[in-house]
Parts: sequence; C-alpha cells; structure tokens
Amino acid sequence: MNKILAALCLLLILTTSCSTPPPGQKQTDTKQDRPTYRIGYMICNSANETKARFEPFTTYLSQQLNANFEMKAIDTTNFLSEVDGLDFTHTNSLLYIIMNRFHGVDVLATEKKDSLGSRSQGVIIALAKSNIKTVEDLKGKTMLFGPTLAPTGFMSQVDILQQHGIDPEKDLAFYTVPKGSFKHEQVIFGVLFEKFDAGAIPISDVENMATDSKIDMEDLRIVAKAEPIPYCNFAVTQKVDPAFAQKFKQTVLAITPETTVEFNGERVKVLKRALADGYEDTKDADFDVVREMAKRTNMPPYQKF
Repeated sequence: MNKILAALCLLLILTTSCSTPPPGQKQTDTKQDRPTYRIGYMICNSANETKARFEPFTTYLSQQLNANFEMKAIDTTNFLSEVDGLDFTHTNSLLYIIMNRFHGVDVLATEKKDSLGSRSQGVIIALAKSNIKTVEDLKGKTMLFGPTLAPTGFMSQVDILQQHGIDPEKDLAFYTVPKGSFKHEQVIFGVLFEKFDAGAIPISDVENMATDSKIDMEDLRIVAKAEPIPYCNFAVTQKVDPAFAQKFKQTVLAITPETTVEFNGERVKVLKRALADGYEDTKDADFDVVREMAKRTNMPPYQKF
C-alpha cells in the first residue's frame, strides 16, 4: 500500500512540474491560446490555385502576429454573402468598393504585380490579322468578357465601349462570359482560336501568358486600353480592433521578395508563392477612380435597374 501511495505522489509531482512553469518563466504559447482571424481570399483562377498561392502567406501572418489565421477561398459572386463572417479580405478593387459601402470594410494595402505595380488595366484584344483596329470596328462583332465582377476584365471594357458610343447590349452581335476556372485565359484562347472576334482581359494576363510562352504577342492586337485602377488589396472588417488591423497592415507592407516561411516541410518565399511583387500603403480615396467607372457603367454598388 505504501508503495502505491509513493507512486501516486511521484506521478502527481511529475505532472505538476510538466504543466506549471518555474517561477518567473512564462508558459509556452500554444495555438489554443491565440485569437483566431479569418481571411477571405477572392478566387482568381481556381480555388486550388488560390489556396496554393496564399496558404504560405496565411501561415506567415500567423507566425508574425501570434494569432491563428484561417484562409477561405471565395468566389467573387459569393463574397458579399460571406463577408460578415470574415475579419480580413483580399479582393479586387470593385469588390472592395462594394464592401466598403455596404459593410464598412476599410482598405489596408494594395498588391503590386507585373509592369503596372499596384495598378491594373483592362484592354480589348483582337487577332492581329483581323480587320478590328479601332473600338468602332467592334460594332456587330462578338466579344468574350471576363467575370462580371472583374473590374479590368469586364467593367473597364464596358467603359471603353460606352465612351466610343457602343452599347454592348445593342451594338455587339453577341457577348458572353466563359464558365469554369481560368476565365481570363479562356478569353485569350477564345480570340486566338477565332471563336470570338474580340476579348476583354487585364493586360497583366496577356503579359504573363506571353512570358510563360503560352501565347505569342505578335498574334494579338491591343485595340484599346482602359484607365489604370488599383489592383487587388487587403482590407479589414469593422469587427477587428483597429490597433491589431494596423499591426496586420505593417506586417504585410514589410514583406519583401526575400521573406520566407516554413510550410509543409519546405522553406518557401512568401511573395513568390503568392504571385505578388509586394504591397504598398493605400487609402480609400485611391479607389474613387473605380467608383466613378462603376457609376458610368451601371455596376455595383451604383447600379440602377
């Protein structure tokens, strides 16, 4: 009996010494002790691609900010129904101004990528060998657009057409938006394979596909370019403490091309995996150009039925 009591006492001592830190020493932080924040990432090409790009980014934020960040890849058409369950968002500029107006979301930083940096630009393309050389030549032709909530894959091109006296609903023979994933690539191939006379596309997608040798720029003609507008961005919802939101912002702005994170057993470069060149400080007024374009083209959040 004495041996049993002695064993129980020893077990109690060992358990206590393992679970309670020595005096003056802080207890080791665990993931359960950290606050949890949800980031909604807009799906650009596919859900799998979005996860592959931003899972390491999200892991890096968790480590730097001593919090549990959870990512969710969300389609553009579902973002407004999901935003109330999010703490931070990563979307295009059109979705931002919609959420800013209706949900009080506030922008933190704009993504930099490709030749235009923190700006994006919509263009209209046609085959170089076609007779479409001006916007006016598009009357009576067919067009393939990007997603309707893609500001430089749909709204910008509608703005171009309207400024040249062309009503897409009346003056084009036919237009549509591709289904499925990688819609922007489908637009370019739709023109190259002569399924449509012209296409609406962000210029960065044309440049990237040319760089990846998927297309030859000499086969295409850029018929028109829209006004450059802010690119994708991080924003914060009203439920997040402003002080923590500023820490999030400064952490994102401080990321460089050399910043790495341990992810799934390998050391990866955060920006390279996210297909970004960096982030820069921005303010809500920088998006007024998007608001004006949305008003001209009867797009949300200013559409009139």
